[in-house]
Formats: sequence, structure tokens, C-alpha cells
Amino acid sequence: QVQFVESGGGLVQPGGSLRLSCAASGFTFSTSTMTWYRQAPGKERELVATIGSSTITGYADSVKGRFTISRDNAKNTVYLQMTSLKPEDTDVYYCGARAYFGSWGQGTQVTVSS
Repeated sequence: QVQFVESGGGLVQPGGSLRLSCAASGFTFSTSTMTWYRQAPGKERELVATIGSSTITGYADSVKGRFTISRDNAKNTVYLQMTSLKPEDTDVYYCGARAYFGSWGQGTQVTVSS
């Protein structure tokens, strides 16, 4: 059973930083392309970042230069380091695996506000 457990969200002031974590299980993590998405109420889920098994990464233009995705295959965990946060980054963040698109965890709320 594919599972994702996200954590690390919270309330942060504009310009601040957060590090999200996602523990994955139920599939071969080390060979899977992992993703972070975000979604605001009433909006479609937006792809934020991806990291391949070879650690090649990709980012949405809106977060490029501010967010960094990484992975620890020994821990079956993917991370999203977020810096220079803006109010428009406020969303629920979800991780996933490209091969299991549609399977999501509960997400973690990120709120950027002064």
C-alpha cells in the first residue's frame, strides 16, 4: 500500500523558511521520481518540484531559486527546503511519486503571514 506522510508545515512570516519532510512507503522509493505539489482551496493542485532517482531536479518558475527538493533514499524520505517565503506560497503541500500519481498523503499546511 502506497503511503505518504508529510510534516514540517506551519505559520511563518514573509521572508522566512520552512523545511517539509515526506516519509514514503509501499513502493521502491530509490528508483522513483518524487514530487511536491501544493493546493489552495478551490484551486487545482500545482506541481512545485520534482526529483528523479538520479537526483535531477525541476521546479515551477514561481519557486525557482527559493525552494530546494532533496531526497534520502536510506530513509525513504523526500524534503522541500523553502526559503524567502511569500504570502502566495500559502497552501497545503503534498508529496507524491510520479508512478503513483493520484495517491496522496494528508498534506501539510504552510501559512505565510505577518
